[in-house]
Amino acid sequence: MSEQGWQRFLAAEGGGDWVVLHGGAVAVFPVASLVEAARLAEAVAQVAGADVILTLTDRQLTVRLMRGVFRLEEAHVEVARAVSAVARAHGAEADRSLAQEVSFAVAAQPDAIDVGFWRAVLGYAELDYDNAVDPLGHGSTVWMQDLDPNKSLRHAMHVDVSVAREEAENRLAAALAAGGRIVDDSTAPGAWILADRAGNKVCIAAWPDGAPGLG
Repeated sequence: MSEQGWQRFLAAEGGGDWVVLHGGAVAVFPVASLVEAARLAEAVAQVAGADVILTLTDRQLTVRLMRGVFRLEEAHVEVARAVSAVARAHGAEADRSLAQEVSFAVAAQPDAIDVGFWRAVLGYAELDYDNAVDPLGHGSTVWMQDLDPNKSLRHAMHVDVSVAREEAENRLAAALAAGGRIVDDSTAPGAWILADRAGNKVCIAAWPDGAPGLG
């Protein structure tokens, strides 16, 4: 696994429907009904097979390629193009603003990292050594993050919201209008760390979809 796969996916032509999030590549196609979503899902499944995770509602079909951004490969570009072509044939246009991945980052000192607990209590599976993922591909991901051992803080938790590069500032503006405040914007426009009035933190991230020099 490396960064080359998702970088090449982002750089490839014909992938404009797709947003590369922390959890991999995602395309969301608004529909008029659950029946229409089911018909589109059947057509997508026929061309994409086991390479996709499909989530249906009465308003949209969400198509996810793989699980995790570092598992994306250049070969997935052709799958993405085929899915987009099927969607267009069914009259569905992707809405990139609807694509997002929510992750819970559990930070702790190295000797207190306990990803096994989170897998057990949530009924989640292992995708990589430091995370826990919903085996159905629908729920949020939990991943473990080391705290600086030189700091006295023993544990912390925050939420990561991964969105399309053009959607990040809209989400930021909405959060600020709702009473949030910026804690750290040193990596903007790639990411902003915000807090609510009680100090609970959340990161709005345009990475990897908005990785420098790509897209």
